[in-house]
Amino acid sequence: MSPANRRSAALVAVGAALLAASYPPFRLPLLSFVAAAPAILLLRRLEQEDDARGALRWGFAYGFVTQGAVLYWLVVALWHFTPLSALGYFATIAIFGLWHGLLFWFVLRVRRRLPAVPLALVCPVAWTAVEWAVGHQGDIRFPWLGLGTSLGDAPVLVQWADLAGARGVTLWLVWCNVMLVEVCIGKGERGAESGSLRWRPAAAVLATVLAAWGYGAWRTQTLPLRELGTVGLVQPNEGFREKWDPGHADSVVARLVDLSRQLESRGRLDLLVWPEAAVPGWLAETPAWDARLAALARDARTPILTGGLHAVTRDDYYNAAFFYDSTGQWRAYPVYGKHYLVPVVERVPFVPVRLFRSVPGLGHWSGGFSPGSTLPLYPSPLGRFGVLICYESAFEDLARRYRAAGADFLVNITNDAWYGRTAGPYQHATHLVMRAIETRTGIARAANDGISEFVDPLGRTSSATGLEVEAVVAGRLRTSDVIPPYVRLGDWVGTLCVLATLGFAGVLAVQHWRRSP
Repeated sequence: MSPANRRSAALVAVGAALLAASYPPFRLPLLSFVAAAPAILLLRRLEQEDDARGALRWGFAYGFVTQGAVLYWLVVALWHFTPLSALGYFATIAIFGLWHGLLFWFVLRVRRRLPAVPLALVCPVAWTAVEWAVGHQGDIRFPWLGLGTSLGDAPVLVQWADLAGARGVTLWLVWCNVMLVEVCIGKGERGAESGSLRWRPAAAVLATVLAAWGYGAWRTQTLPLRELGTVGLVQPNEGFREKWDPGHADSVVARLVDLSRQLESRGRLDLLVWPEAAVPGWLAETPAWDARLAALARDARTPILTGGLHAVTRDDYYNAAFFYDSTGQWRAYPVYGKHYLVPVVERVPFVPVRLFRSVPGLGHWSGGFSPGSTLPLYPSPLGRFGVLICYESAFEDLARRYRAAGADFLVNITNDAWYGRTAGPYQHATHLVMRAIETRTGIARAANDGISEFVDPLGRTSSATGLEVEAVVAGRLRTSDVIPPYVRLGDWVGTLCVLATLGFAGVLAVQHWRRSP
């Protein structure tokens, strides 16, 4: 390997370490401002060499290795569904590699053909556009942990997400990374001396950090919060295989009821929440389970939200949430079907469900679920609320749409048992910090295993449970009546970055056409 390639490989390795350490379970918010710096350094070297093929190659390597380090837990999680888990993991990070290869190549071409466009503009815009694209790639969309979400452990710095969303924070952080690289090595295109420290980029970054901190401190002090009431969260800590053992199913439901009654004995609850797929089967087709849930709600006069499976037809069934009112009725309310299904695990991408189920040995580990199409708001003594199931917390549009429709708060139900004691459960939970700030709404989260907690409209968490423990939690849920600009305007930063990227691509295409004979 040549010295140049060794340096590039070292930058990729350092980039992977920095990016992985900038996310939970690590609480190192300062790393977010340098996590992308190795990528910027690599881009600058490739630009100096005008190496378009190298940009594709090393961009792929950067995306593949860095996301491989962040998403290592996928092997553990997918193993519960298929022995082909490693293939699913490598396919996922290979897709990230392809996007980053395209990103590197695109930035290099823009800088080469449009030298007046500074790296501090094209790189943040293109990076954010790629982040948007990852969340909009059909059956394989996987918007897990955009760079902006890495600041979930420093909520005071991301309060302005109520204006620009998590992608606005991503745009800012990539810009900060570019500027800090310029601080250290100077702007080669302007003849600055290599290695010299330049105070202007540092001052610009510091000014934006102070502005973000100032807005966050002001919002923390001035956002009007109100308490809605007491919510009970049940975390049964059922193992994956035990939970879905038919011989164990009745005892799973019985244990949930027992834990709920223990929680209710401590004081009045306004809402009781069970986790995703808490009922291990088809609720509507199991009258005994339905009767136990109805009695639990009726006896305590407490509404219950629970996860379960719901079949509409033989070929249309859902990972669902059921709402029991305080009289024990659920059929009077729409059943929420999960919109965004986990690729491979809940829906095999691009393959018709019937065809996949017909293949011996494969259909048993593919859920073959259908995506839901409605966003019902459920009534409760606390107000109306919407439901996010599992990794739907990573999709900013659902929370925003619920809030725009009049939701007073949100409930996230999940089952993180298959993550084990990896970084997965911590990464999963941090998405809700951004969703709470973006929508200025309170969120209650109930996990079968993982982290059950409350998040207030300022992104502050409370009553968080530990991993792999049985727990019941009762907490006061707080929300806000403020409807922030982000809810009204939508993901305007992501949209503008995509349009700007397409605009740059259009200019490159026109230039290429004009040079062609």
